[in-house]
Amino acid sequence: MQRKSYDIFMNTLKMPLLLIVTALCEIIGCYSFYLWLRMDKTALYLIPSAIFLALFAWLLTFHPSYAGRVYAVYGGVYVAVSVLWLWLFEKQTPTIWDLGGGLMVITGAIVIAYGSAELR
Repeated sequence: MQRKSYDIFMNTLKMPLLLIVTALCEIIGCYSFYLWLRMDKTALYLIPSAIFLALFAWLLTFHPSYAGRVYAVYGGVYVAVSVLWLWLFEKQTPTIWDLGGGLMVITGAIVIAYGSAELR
C-alpha cells in the first residue's frame, strides 16, 4: 500500500474510532453519576464519573474541524452507541424505534462527516 493510501485509510478509521471512544467516555461518566444519584450507589461512583466526563471533553478537542460540525457528527455516534449500551449493559432489547432512530442519526452523522473535507 502506498503511503498516501495508507494515510487516507488510517484517517478514515481514526475518526470513527475516536468518536466511539468519546461516546463511551461520556456514557460511562453519566452512567456512573446516574448509579450514584438514582440507584443509591456509593459516592465513590462520582470519581469515575468526573474522570470519564473530563476525558470525554478532552477527546472532543482532537477532531480537525469546527466544534459545531464535530458536535453534530458526534451526536449521531453518541445516539448509536447509546442504543448499543442499552442492549449490552442494561440488558434491554432495543425496539424497532430505537434501531430506526439510531440508523437515521448515524446516517446523518456520516453525511456530515464525509461531506466535510476537513473531517475526511
